[in-house]
Amino acid sequence: MAEPQTKPTAESVGAFLDAVEHPGRREDGLALRELFDRVTGTDAVMWGPSIVGYGLEHYRYASGREGDWMVVGFSPRKASMSLYGLQRPGTEDVVAALGKVRLGAGCVYTGRLSSIDLDALEELIGAVWREASA
Repeated sequence: MAEPQTKPTAESVGAFLDAVEHPGRREDGLALRELFDRVTGTDAVMWGPSIVGYGLEHYRYASGREGDWMVVGFSPRKASMSLYGLQRPGTEDVVAALGKVRLGAGCVYTGRLSSIDLDALEELIGAVWREASA
């Protein structure tokens, strides 16, 4: 079975976010770091070259594939901000309350943070974090 390509690294989260090319995406990335830091009460870790992650949980699929992945995280991609770990059973109403987002298989995508409800995002991060920590 192949090793996952995206793993925690020792790279600097601050250096990564400071180097985000698009000024709006960089500003939103720094704001998300503050929000995730506060809600999770833990430090961010770089996952691969471009994902800022928090926590660690083990997963196992019915196929037998298993590994470790962050509990929650984000990535300031060129096209949109990717939010990881927020689509879980029971979070559907809060995800819907975010506002202008697109849903992927495992991500929530948004443009600028100004287009979503940040109180709903804070509630969502907290709910997922508490469930994963229980």
